[in-house]
Amino acid sequence: MIHDYLPISRADMNIRGWKQCDFVYVTGDAYVDHPSFGHAIISRILEAHGYKVGIIAQPDWRDKESITLLGEPRLGFLVSAGNMDSMVNHYSVSKKRRSQDAYTPGGEMGKRPDYATVVYCNLIRSVYKKSPIIIGGIEASLRRLAHYDYWSNKLKRSILLDSQADLISYGMGERSIVEIAEALESGLDVKDITFIEGTVYKTKDLESVYDYKLLPSYAQLTEDKKEYAKSFYVQHCNTDPFTGKRLVEPYDNGVYVVQNPPAKPLSQMEMDEVYSLPYMRNYHPSYEELGGIPAIREVKFSLISNRGCFGACSFCALTFHQGRIIQARSHESLVEEAKLLTEEPDFKGYIHDVGGPTANFRFPACEKQMTKGACPNRQCLFPKPCANLNADHTDYIELLRKLRSLPKVKKVFIRSGIRFDYLLADKNRKFLRELCEHHVSGQLKVAPEHVADAVLTRMGKPANSVYRQFVKEYKEMNGRLGLKQYLVPYLMSSHPGSTLTEAVELAEYLRDLGYMPEQVQDFYPTPSTISTCMYYTGYDPRTMEPVYVPVNPHEKAMQRALIQYRNPNNYDLVVEALKKAGRTDLIGYDKKCLIRPRSGDGGRGYYPKKEQGAGGVSGVPGRRGTSGGKDSQSRTGKGKKTIRNVHKKVKKG
Repeated sequence: MIHDYLPISRADMNIRGWKQCDFVYVTGDAYVDHPSFGHAIISRILEAHGYKVGIIAQPDWRDKESITLLGEPRLGFLVSAGNMDSMVNHYSVSKKRRSQDAYTPGGEMGKRPDYATVVYCNLIRSVYKKSPIIIGGIEASLRRLAHYDYWSNKLKRSILLDSQADLISYGMGERSIVEIAEALESGLDVKDITFIEGTVYKTKDLESVYDYKLLPSYAQLTEDKKEYAKSFYVQHCNTDPFTGKRLVEPYDNGVYVVQNPPAKPLSQMEMDEVYSLPYMRNYHPSYEELGGIPAIREVKFSLISNRGCFGACSFCALTFHQGRIIQARSHESLVEEAKLLTEEPDFKGYIHDVGGPTANFRFPACEKQMTKGACPNRQCLFPKPCANLNADHTDYIELLRKLRSLPKVKKVFIRSGIRFDYLLADKNRKFLRELCEHHVSGQLKVAPEHVADAVLTRMGKPANSVYRQFVKEYKEMNGRLGLKQYLVPYLMSSHPGSTLTEAVELAEYLRDLGYMPEQVQDFYPTPSTISTCMYYTGYDPRTMEPVYVPVNPHEKAMQRALIQYRNPNNYDLVVEALKKAGRTDLIGYDKKCLIRPRSGDGGRGYYPKKEQGAGGVSGVPGRRGTSGGKDSQSRTGKGKKTIRNVHKKVKKG
């Protein structure tokens, strides 16, 4: 086997002596041969099973010749929009075009189309009428059945239909892609590949489909939002590989989209094998003169130790993509990869992260999950930790100790985020001590998201009292260690359930804390999350209770402004919000007021002087925010890389 980048041209194929690829992988990202990129993992797995895989990265969708670069593959095309949904990659929550694309050479925007998976597939189909097309990645995975599309403000059909693809390999894809390849290699027609877990196919005949749940038809869903909320919850309750049922969604003209149950989780040995494949661990050298690929900076010196999440955040799509069952790599595998990092010429002694969707999850929430699955109608941490939850950080502590004891390693950071409620559920505080003593550099980023319990309930987050307890213990631990380290809380505005009353409550909390966030995230309705379902339908699909949803852009601007009430640019919005919320008592000269009246101050000093610049309250650094409320990338998913670095999520094709 040649240890090099996979072919991206005919010349590369000739060097390997190939006349034809078995598979051609078309991706919306630049070609980065690193295990944080879905196309790298899937292509290397296929290579390990003896298949010839070529890469077409970011083809020009306006030119049919761009898709013929490697010729027609023997077995089929694999298509992914990339590590992010292409629409999330392109647009902020205010639907404004982003200026940079971290997955493109030099960060240049515009090298992939909107709805990239659909566009690429239709381009392929226009040239190769009969070649099998298998789609995967986060975009296809989260759009596999009817879904609300925020950017068009419509309920869209399964991406399988609009793309003209033959199959979806949803979720992480390692198991299903090998089974698909073996089925095609055996001579089976792609239309007959209907039996593989972790796939979605279309059919006009349900006679051979067994043990399934029939969802409402697409026509019914478009007519009644309440029906969509109910249908979505059925999908949500069938994302477990052990208990999930086959789902059938009817469409016009007698077409059915069939979702098979999810693929089984990988064992530790299988996880180790995935990450031991011969990756080049960098972007293709052809990108060097264009400025390289910015996304590699966040992952090059980071270690992926786990996948999956039982945290149950309503706004996160991990349940749909990676599932709730934690899969983790062995210490040996991670230590070996860490040693490889230390040999890189630009390694400075710092491992940037050891984690995954949630860093401190290292094994399933309870012992039964790996054989019986996660409970379909109960959550592991929400609203309170389950009595069967195994909250234990011993394994993670041992792993971190091994990594930081390696030669050439100066510091090991944890940046992918911890669940503070899980930390508190562990009766032993050794991890909190080790975290503060060895793995924080001045500031620890955490995600309470809000302080109003009414909103936190909709978010699937623990009550505010839990966060307050963590703040207290974090401050006390740093005090015992003689360290001055702070918490940087991530907060979200305009989530379903948040009225101006709850937004004011959050502003008052920040006032008492003496902390003003520099950047605020508006809720971003990305496909296939509970929160997005609430946003679209006005119902919480878990209870079918009506939910207040702030959809008016002006109200959303007011909610965001309240979080950054110190910013002079937000003054008028804050005044309007306080008046509408009936809280004009917060306009005045008292230390509890958010802003001062405008008259008599020359139009400048709107904020009580005693509160300005307050710092260090409850372990939060004192700094005034100057941002105008830029919105940041949704935590769906990630790949792991998002604009908010703390929430990196690997999305595999």
